[in-house]
Amino acid sequence: MKISKIEVVVNIASGSVGTGAPDEMRALLSEWGVQANVCAPEGGDLTRCLRDAIETGPDVVLVLAGDGTARAAAELAGPDGPLIAPLPGGTMNMLPYAVYGVTPWQDALKGILENGREQAIGGGEIEGRTFLVAAILGSPALWAPAREAVREGKLTLAFARGQRAFRRAFSGRLRYALDDGPRGKAEALTFLCPLASKVMSNDEQALEAAVIDPKGFADVARMGIKSIIDDWRNDPSVHTQPCRSAGVWAAGRIPAVLDGEPARLSATARVTWRPKVARILAPPAEAAAETPA
Repeated sequence: MKISKIEVVVNIASGSVGTGAPDEMRALLSEWGVQANVCAPEGGDLTRCLRDAIETGPDVVLVLAGDGTARAAAELAGPDGPLIAPLPGGTMNMLPYAVYGVTPWQDALKGILENGREQAIGGGEIEGRTFLVAAILGSPALWAPAREAVREGKLTLAFARGQRAFRRAFSGRLRYALDDGPRGKAEALTFLCPLASKVMSNDEQALEAAVIDPKGFADVARMGIKSIIDDWRNDPSVHTQPCRSAGVWAAGRIPAVLDGEPARLSATARVTWRPKVARILAPPAEAAAETPA
């Protein structure tokens, strides 16, 4: 597809970017004969940069930052705004890896400049916040920091975070109702968007809901280990099904992770599938299939 007008937003303070990224970005785009406006605020006013970039009406907005900034860009652009290219520049990079595979941002950028395709992306919404990859509600959300510490090789920190998550297990079970189904109780719930699901195609108009209901501390420990080294959905304590809307409530505020970002939800929350949140610049379907997240 023809791309001529590009806006770029870079978070130089993000997990894997650095101060040299804006110049490197300009150089790579110049090789393709494209001049771009690059915004890399030292003060971290990324929301203003995103809003200004989108309001200029470019063909695409390249976002080199973390998952939270990529999600904010998609929300600001909306389903009818410019294309968004969420390049991996954060710590977890859940959305970029789901779109482009596990690859450096330079390679992802070259790929979409050479052969990028427009793709509509759906997502979930909870308490006015959008998630484009996954939402985890309940105590397993506390395992996310432990997993990241393992990836970074910080095993002592991972152990400490794992202990904290283990101590909080069973501290408050969730009540839920999926679509029009019966009410149930669970330790936690997760909602995966089709982009990240291993069992749903991108064309399916629903979330993959997973009910996590361990029966004791042995199950919690096993599930915690799986969340670090394996796919926790393979655990026998987990049941999955498609879902377009869900109600979730608890005795107190609900710990959550939305696209890798920790959050605290109200004691009563509603999760809803949104079929088109934004448009993204993605690799061809066959290329994406070769490099899964």
